[in-house]
Amino acid sequence: MASLPVVSGVDAIRAFERAGWRRARQKGSHVSLVKAGVNVNLSVPLHRELDRGTLRKLIKLAGLSVDEFVGFLR
Repeated sequence: MASLPVVSGVDAIRAFERAGWRRARQKGSHVSLVKAGVNVNLSVPLHRELDRGTLRKLIKLAGLSVDEFVGFLR
């Protein structure tokens, strides 16, 4: 199992986009991501470093494992 990396909001958005999510809108410093067929929206803050708890929750909501997410980061 890969450890949870420290990533920026921009890097997290890129990884989620590789996983099939797309940008729906941006309001202030948060970007909303949506995916067809999924009843959840992800709200990713555009911070330099995302808090590990926030990132872990976003990964869980997206239906990914940490290993899958790390794979999409590369």
